[in-house]
This record gives sequence, C-alpha cells and structure tokens, in this order.
Amino acid sequence: MGVVSRGLIYRNITPLAEETLADTPITVIAGARQVGKTTLLRQLIEGRGARLVNLDATVDRQAAEADPDGFAQQYPGGILAIDEIQRVPRLLLALKNALEADRRPSRFLVTGSADLLTLRGAQESLAGRAQTVPLQGLSQGESRGRVEDFPRFIWDLPRTGRLFDTPDWNRRDYLELVTASSYPEIHASPARTRDRWLGNYLDRVLGKDAIDIPGINYPDRLRPLLAMLAAQDATEFVAANYARWLDLPARSLPTYLGVLEKVFLVRRLPAWKHNVAARLASKPKTVVADSGLAAFLCGVDVDGLERDISSAVVGGLLEGFVASELSKQQAWSQVDFELGHYREAQGRGGRSPEVDLVLENRARQVVGIEVKATTSVTSRHFRGLERLREKAAGQFVAGAVLYTGPHARPFGDRLWALPVAALWEA
Repeated sequence: MGVVSRGLIYRNITPLAEETLADTPITVIAGARQVGKTTLLRQLIEGRGARLVNLDATVDRQAAEADPDGFAQQYPGGILAIDEIQRVPRLLLALKNALEADRRPSRFLVTGSADLLTLRGAQESLAGRAQTVPLQGLSQGESRGRVEDFPRFIWDLPRTGRLFDTPDWNRRDYLELVTASSYPEIHASPARTRDRWLGNYLDRVLGKDAIDIPGINYPDRLRPLLAMLAAQDATEFVAANYARWLDLPARSLPTYLGVLEKVFLVRRLPAWKHNVAARLASKPKTVVADSGLAAFLCGVDVDGLERDISSAVVGGLLEGFVASELSKQQAWSQVDFELGHYREAQGRGGRSPEVDLVLENRARQVVGIEVKATTSVTSRHFRGLERLREKAAGQFVAGAVLYTGPHARPFGDRLWALPVAALWEA
C-alpha cells in the first residue's frame, strides 16, 4: 500500500484503526498535535454514516460543555466522530453513559492530543469500552510509500541470513533525516520554515495543552526541561541532575517528565531486566519523540552535526531517531514487542556494559540494537551486544550495530553490522 488519493500519505496504522473501529464501541486515535489524527479520522469515516465535530471550534466546544450527555447522543444512527476530545474532558463520562443504552461497535471515533485520563475534569477511564490507536509522525516507510517491518526482518535474520547493502545512503543523508521532522505538515519543508513552525508548535503545546494536566506549578520550566532532554537525547533520566539545573525539587521532576510524555513530546524507554541479572540498572532512558524537534531544541543543523560528528549530541540524536522509528513500527509490525534499553550497574574498574535498544517479544526473546554514527564498524562496537547475548542466553535472538556505512556484514554468533537504512528498506 502506498500513497492514497488527493496526495495524502497512506498511514501504516490504518488497518489497525479499521479493525479497532469495527469491533470496539469507542476508538481513540491518540497522538501529538499535527501528526495527522484528523486526516486519519476523516479517511476512516469516509463513505460511512458519520457526523464529525471538532472541539477546537468554539460552537462545538461550548455545546459539549453545556450539555455533555445530549452532545454524546446527537447521532445515534451512525459514527459520532469527535476531534480533539481533550478540550472537554467531561465528555468521557457522557460517552460512557451513552453506551449503557447502545454498546454497538463504531459508536464513537475520537481523537486526543493529550492523555485523556490525566486531564483536569476527566472522570472516566472507559476501561473495557475503548481501545486506543497510537499515531505518531510519519515513519520513513510511510514517507516512501511502503509498510516497513524491521523487527520481523531482524527476528528472521538468523534463519534467512538475508543481507543487503545500501550504497545510496551516506552519513550526511542520515543526518538530513535526523534533523528533518516527522510531522506531516513540515517533513519536506526547508529548514527555516521548519524551525519557525516548530517554535510556534512548542508555544502551542506547552502553553495550552500541557497546562491542562495537573501537577505543574512552574509551567515555564517545561521548555527548558525539554531542551535539556534533547541535548542528552536517548540517555538515562537522572532526576537529581535535571532538578539542580532547573532549580526544582528532585521529587517533582517525574511529574514534569510525565507531562511531556502525556502531550507526546517525550517517551520513556524502560531498562530491560532478566531474572538472573540482579545488577541491571532500573533508570529509564528518555527520547524526544521527534528527532527534528530535538535537533531544533539543540540549535543544530546538518552542517553543525557533521563538524562535530564525534560529539555525544550526534550520537544521541541518531539513537533517538532510530528509537522513534522502531516505536512507530510497534503499531503495525508482525512482531509484538516492547522497546527498552540494557545497562548493567557499574562494576569495578570499567565502563558499564550497555546496549542502546532492546526489543523483547511476548515469548521473552530479545534483540539488541547498538546505534553508531560511524561509517565503519569494528569488533569493539559489539561488546555490549556480546554481554547481552551472554545474559539473555537462549532468549537472545540477534544483535545488530546500525551504522552510517553502506555494507551489511556478519560479526559472529547472531551478530551483524547493518546500515541504518535497514530500518525501512529491509
């Protein structure tokens, strides 16, 4: 499946959304502002009996606030599609009440740009009545009109041995992708246009959506916190460090981080644990959900990254980009997997063994991914993966170093060097 009519890009999550809509009373399309929720909603209701209301519109919002129950029951014969439902959290209880009389599938299709359960005024979880379809920015496969599935490829690699080079990609190409944005409106825009848009976007999300979430006493600290997370993208979150930089109590930092998660600007990657690895660290990694936004917050462009190619910022942004691509593929991959990271507690006389990203399926089989901005790979890049292979033992399926060179090569027992482009070309 590729690009759909009228120039719209086909979203790979569409089959999941259609399946959910067909068998669930309330389907929630959840994601950040401007990732394409409204467009997907319109595509899902096209040709079906539906009424669309947008709570960003004053008349619809005031009608919903004045009579939530009546608003929820206004289109009993088809799908009531409600865009940006987080604007009127009281509607959640009204939707639940409406289902008491009619619980048929496809009753409601709603979109939300913040975690609905944490908004001020939200009274109902809709447990057992709703399913959420997560929508993120464009994946690299979606931008190219294909449904990519790197997890299936890497899980099958020990059996298939299928390797291929990517001579059309070089390091600058990857840095271009890292500094671009996955928000559909600007993913192909010039850098200056993109930067203006991202600045306005942050003003809107942090100045409006985020303050609707309880627990924030100093909303002006959210943007500096996000900028600090971007500068240390894909690193472990140590609350005490950020608290000191922001002059906030350390105990309050998880709340501030949680708000950035709830408006889909940041995601947390938990530490991978194994029952025989008692010394594993438990701190999560944090990743800015859009690598282009992270680069904007760091104030860097492609030329700046190339001039400082060995810096931690370059490595962090590239790792964050890879993590975001894998997170998007979670929604449609044939492998049902969780995404985390691996790091042992520091022992005597040396650096802690770690692996950037760990994928674990429902059978508790694991795949390790290391991300390197280098154009070549040596055996030392595999030390963390070798340690993970040892710890996971029979549960270890494969390990790969994703790097910016063109060649795919085996590097020992269930270990491979792969171009970053394997994420969408495999």
